[in-house]
Amino acid sequence: MKLKSTQLLILSFLFFQFSFAQVARNSKLYKEILKMDQLIFEDGFNNCKFDSIKNVMHKDMVFYHDKGGISYEEDFIVSMKQNICATPNKKPIRKLTEQGFDVYPLYNNGVLYGAIQVGIHEFFIKELNKDLYKTNIAKFTHTWVLENELWKLKVILSYDHQEP
Repeated sequence: MKLKSTQLLILSFLFFQFSFAQVARNSKLYKEILKMDQLIFEDGFNNCKFDSIKNVMHKDMVFYHDKGGISYEEDFIVSMKQNICATPNKKPIRKLTEQGFDVYPLYNNGVLYGAIQVGIHEFFIKELNKDLYKTNIAKFTHTWVLENELWKLKVILSYDHQEP
């Protein structure tokens, strides 16, 4: 009896692992999420183009940060303007690590409705006449949902911030 229970547990674990595998980096879904990530971080965070951020934020977006607490869509953009983009001579920059991120599709009865993006990113400071220098590294998890065939960022988790 114990052997059958162990076998069932192992089979359940394997099924769970294979049913929630990340997509390949050359897949359409991965490339779509990468594009959305670039709109938020390359356009928005790094270059202060706030329209890029607004276009991909879900109206009910929630941001959980292990150092800064909880914020919502409008607070997130105001915070970017006041903190990330207020000092162009000492500008924070975000970069993905070489590992990039993983994407896990979310289905409802076989229909794709969202994706989970998990990765590690690094933060730097860009100052005039200086090389970029790293200030932080953190893990992130983003939950994306499809609304009217457009990807919207609904939940952001930013955690395990570490100084280099």
